Amino acid sequence: MTEQNTRLGILLMVATTLVFAAQDGISRHLASEYNVVMVVTIRFWFFGVFALAVAVRRAGGLARVLSPKRPVLQVVRGLLLSVQICVMVLAFVLLGLVESHAVFASYPLLIAALSGPVLGEHVGWRRWAAIAIGAVGMVVILQPGAAVFTPAALVPLLAAGMFALYGLLTRYVSRWDSASVTFFWTGAVGAVALTPAGLWMWEPMTRPDWAWMAALCMTGALGHWFLIRCYEVAEASAVQPFAYLQLVFASIAGIVVFGETLKVNVAIGVAIVVAAGLFTLWREAVGRKAA
Repeated sequence: MTEQNTRLGILLMVATTLVFAAQDGISRHLASEYNVVMVVTIRFWFFGVFALAVAVRRAGGLARVLSPKRPVLQVVRGLLLSVQICVMVLAFVLLGLVESHAVFASYPLLIAALSGPVLGEHVGWRRWAAIAIGAVGMVVILQPGAAVFTPAALVPLLAAGMFALYGLLTRYVSRWDSASVTFFWTGAVGAVALTPAGLWMWEPMTRPDWAWMAALCMTGALGHWFLIRCYEVAEASAVQPFAYLQLVFASIAGIVVFGETLKVNVAIGVAIVVAAGLFTLWREAVGRKAA
């Protein structure tokens, strides 16, 4: 991998996080006005069409992605992600972007903790120490105020746990299915699974909010395209640390657009969690190189 490609990959990851942060802000607005499941369903309809278009353009076309080697796992992944997004958008409504992303930032640590029992990977004492330090950061984030360990405070933590499991299943299924196959099934399963509930909970939208919905769908497709290109030109270990910028961009949006505040305990806790997460990513990269 050349330095130029790595630099391009980093730029694409930064662009990805910026677009996804904008998507989170739009999701927060729409879900505050309409049913969360309906909003996520429309988003997955567009995601499904986008995944289909990407699959058709790839080598082997649609026939290739319709024959996964682990179809059950692909369906479980798609279901898990669709529910996880609903839970995370609900967290945006209940807690706002700043605190939701502060808690959600723990998901790389959860992936590291679960990679042993789920994937059979070795987790050394250094990574376990980082996971423990990250847990301290989570306590700092959730500790002060009336919202300590209330259901609202646990919603983004549930989303982080679900996303961590989704990430582990993605890593596991990649042993048999290519990224293009997995991407297609992610969008297709989510769109099919959410449609009945989304139609049941349908609410009429105003014309301006349909424009916001169109922007939500476009940012989703653009963000996934940036992410695909990012992993095509650079190694994941080189660009993954920059994924934390979504926390920064989303927090800025929460403060500037929605009038949220950044509490001192949240800032300190996030610093601890992100530092622990970056160390965990670094140790994983070192382990892969050693292997």
